[in-house]
Amino acid sequence: MIPARWAVSLVVMLLSSVTANSQTQPSSSSASQTATGNWPTASPAEGGGLSDARLRSLDAAIRSGEFKKIGSVLIARHGKLAYEGYFDGDAGTLRNTRSATKSITDVLIGIAIDEHKLSGVDAKILTLLPERARKIQNPDPRKAAITVEDFLTMSSPLECDDWNDASRGNEERMYVVENWAQFILDLPIRGRMHVGEQVEAPPHGRYFSYCTGGVFTLSEVLEKATGMRTDHYARKKLFRPLGITNVEWVYSPMNVPQTGGGLQLTSRDLLKIAQLYLDGGEWQGKRIVSEAWVRSSTQPHARIDEATEYGYLWWLKSFKSGEKSYPAFFMTGNGGNKVVAIPALDMAVVITSTNYNTHGMHEQTDKILTDYVLAAIER
Repeated sequence: MIPARWAVSLVVMLLSSVTANSQTQPSSSSASQTATGNWPTASPAEGGGLSDARLRSLDAAIRSGEFKKIGSVLIARHGKLAYEGYFDGDAGTLRNTRSATKSITDVLIGIAIDEHKLSGVDAKILTLLPERARKIQNPDPRKAAITVEDFLTMSSPLECDDWNDASRGNEERMYVVENWAQFILDLPIRGRMHVGEQVEAPPHGRYFSYCTGGVFTLSEVLEKATGMRTDHYARKKLFRPLGITNVEWVYSPMNVPQTGGGLQLTSRDLLKIAQLYLDGGEWQGKRIVSEAWVRSSTQPHARIDEATEYGYLWWLKSFKSGEKSYPAFFMTGNGGNKVVAIPALDMAVVITSTNYNTHGMHEQTDKILTDYVLAAIER
């Protein structure tokens, strides 16, 4: 996630690049993979098992203004691009999905572990970043125990909570200093009030606290472990193998790639990340990251609320349509952006939106997913 104050300039940049008329392009099987960004295609009905009528009603609902500031909706079924609709920009438009791109950091950590560049999720952050440890404020032995897994699961003991404006580690406070990683590691240990003397252990043994700065710190961890700046490592190990060539990173004042959000990709390329994990870490038959890492990343490690759990920078919940409920793992970010994988349907969905900092932004894209996309399933 990036600061709210950047939203205006980013939206202006996006608006300057859009065409006068939005496009809807249900894919046809005759379209070439080159034209669709290395995606094999299928018709919605024949290849995707999707209702053409329901998808047309989705298009009409977005164009009528029922849903606000929707940029694109893409659906892949059984590994093929079955539907793509553009309502702001086109297939080449870079989408700022904010924190949705945290999940890409998980992929990069998994690749680094697969390559034995990083010892594993138990690797200690301060051991990997000794220059940070030497200058640390608010020293505490619990800081020395913070691991890569703690940042992957948003459950480090640091007083960092982006959902609490009063938190000392809130990301807005990080953005106004130069050294973001040092800012995060200097934070005090958080405390929790409780009623009565007995404290119940949290589900999965971890207290969830949404912390963008911790995920950013993994950028420095990746660079230290791999010997490559994170954006270069991503290009070599993830983007190039996926055929992704058009990306735009956000950088800290010290020129460290922001792995906590703001990475811009096209809608089709975002869809590839979901498809990669649906296929157990392979893209069109080529292994990118291990299947074991994908399984670990998409199983619950912390609980957010009664309906939502958290993996390794992936959100986990079920989406209900009609009488059926579909477990999913997904990327999500400010504006209501979602990149969703639904294993039971062998389906990946991208919904991009610039509805930033707006009440109901996530409920809006959830409704698109449940009332239109999932409702379009015929077989």
